Amino acid sequence: MILPAALLLLGALTAVVAPRLLAGAEWPDREPVVALWTWQCVIAAVLLCCALSMTLSAAAAWHAVGGHVFASAPHAVVEAYALGTAGPWAATTAVTLACGGLWSAAMLVREIARAHTRRRRRRAELLVRAPLLPGEERGGRLVVLEGDRPEAWWLAGPEGQLVVTTAALRRLKGRQLDAVLAHEQGHAQARHHWLLHCSAALAGGFPQVRVFAAFRDEMHRLVELAADDMASRRFGRLTTALALVELNEDRGVFGPCPTPQAHVPRRVARLLTPPDRLPATRRLQLTAAASLVPVIPVLVAFVPGLRALG
Repeated sequence: MILPAALLLLGALTAVVAPRLLAGAEWPDREPVVALWTWQCVIAAVLLCCALSMTLSAAAAWHAVGGHVFASAPHAVVEAYALGTAGPWAATTAVTLACGGLWSAAMLVREIARAHTRRRRRRAELLVRAPLLPGEERGGRLVVLEGDRPEAWWLAGPEGQLVVTTAALRRLKGRQLDAVLAHEQGHAQARHHWLLHCSAALAGGFPQVRVFAAFRDEMHRLVELAADDMASRRFGRLTTALALVELNEDRGVFGPCPTPQAHVPRRVARLLTPPDRLPATRRLQLTAAASLVPVIPVLVAFVPGLRALG
């Protein structure tokens, strides 16, 4: 039974080829939302290859598992998968892949727990820096803090709030504050934090797998571009770019030395010289093509059964 090995080979091929194709393409910066979907489909295809390989290997290694997997399948379909010809590697493959799946889930739980801890700590710090008066309830979309450094961030929760410092308010002119709020709301509405959690969990759990590291890096970059586009559609590209400059000018991100926020100048340049969007038909084609990527391993897994039924 070579199907589990073929699925693993397909997953490895997808993990190697897809990031290179995306890295060499020029359209992801023009359509970050489509690029985000494409990356998700690529990772889903890789994980599906592993999951299907694990299932078929377990079915071949243990009759009890095979009985459940092929419980309602005709005898001809079961014979087509040749479960009885599996070698001793089937059990090892199934256990290894199952451990990988459990490890991924554990890393995701850890990432979510860390994010919850950071959010709870920030809320506690916010109450210390901006305490509520007797009888006052926290509300509104905007919280202003005294501070000499221009900062703005989104405080996630059931009722998200934009937290800005007084220094940021002095710097942000006109509708620039509205653009910052729209940017952060774009993150919240698109649930970008879940993409960041999942990509960080995979990259942290499997640091040797390059596709997961590329997935994490691209998620951090593309979610910012997508939020920039959402803000610029409402308040203009120039307003959004100036808001980015005002918030980050004192951090040295526009100097010659690299900083952790080195992506900010590129975002500003993109807003000031916007690339032309792809035609709607092209966006639809790319989205449809990406959606088919996770379908391929499913079709490969069903090939023997479909042949038997045919």
